[in-house]
Amino acid sequence: MRRLRILVLMHPDFVPPDSSDGYTERQINEWKTEYDVVSTLRAAGHDVRPLGVQEEIKPVRDEIDGFKPHVVFTLLEEFYSQTMYDHHIASYMELMQIPYTGCNPRGLVLARGKDLSKTLVHHRRIAVPAFAVFPMRRKVKRPPRLSLPLIVKSLNEDGSLGISQASIVTTDEKLAERVAFIHERVETAAIAEQFIEGRELYVGVLGNNRLRTLPIWELKFGSMGGHSARHIATEKAKHDTAYQERVGIVDGPANDLSPEISARIQRAAKRIYRALGLDGYARIDFRLSSDGTPYFIEANPNPEIAKNQEFATAARHDGLDYPELLHRILALGIRRAKAGVSVG
Repeated sequence: MRRLRILVLMHPDFVPPDSSDGYTERQINEWKTEYDVVSTLRAAGHDVRPLGVQEEIKPVRDEIDGFKPHVVFTLLEEFYSQTMYDHHIASYMELMQIPYTGCNPRGLVLARGKDLSKTLVHHRRIAVPAFAVFPMRRKVKRPPRLSLPLIVKSLNEDGSLGISQASIVTTDEKLAERVAFIHERVETAAIAEQFIEGRELYVGVLGNNRLRTLPIWELKFGSMGGHSARHIATEKAKHDTAYQERVGIVDGPANDLSPEISARIQRAAKRIYRALGLDGYARIDFRLSSDGTPYFIEANPNPEIAKNQEFATAARHDGLDYPELLHRILALGIRRAKAGVSVG
């Protein structure tokens, strides 16, 4: 790829230093994605300018006018401290007619709401857990069709925010307690869905029109919580590196899947990606039940792409090294802009 001017948008707290020397692993973990992206693109010869933005759009406009980037690499997962606003950044890039990486605005909106995405995917005849939504300040009453146990989550937050072992509820009283926790602590509506006992599987997808699925990846829980704990991707299991090492939580290729199950999951990932209008890159999450049914859990457009995160490691396993992966993501954004048609 030719030398590009690349503006990288990120949260101000995660603007990385020029070198990771002298920082603890915990400190590096805060801005590892931003550091990996910026340092890798610079090493490839590009003119890369990180920009921390959170509450004002004017700095973005100023950098576009002054720096004149060929493409914007967006690592923003929220704006004005709201994850629901991430699609507005993509919309602004389109208004400015600047190529940008990742998913289009419409796909971001459709994937963000777990109820809407599940409903759309269900209409494509892909298995989804039964669910119910509990809006803020409404009485919690479990629909008769929804049987226990359930897992309770934020309706639109990602990154396992608010998920712990207490998220699995086996009584109506516990359901009401956990919904109240989501309402009060996470400050969003809650979704309660049928808990699927099984394996936690992820499928990375790259592409706009022609799609490439990455190898099926699995989150393996080690000795997490002993015999009494449910194997779920809690906030601690996803983000606490010391805890991961202590109990042996790792991610890697999903071994011993039959060819039939693997092909079914790969096909489902592509169908979900298209059903939700996604482009750029995304990770589709499944739970594989003991009877071999892959249940769609959620879609994550613009997932974490640090070198050691699931998406990048699955790509490397598929012969796509990290610099090439970032260049593919850049190329997809540029190609979408050149096509002159937004799916957003």
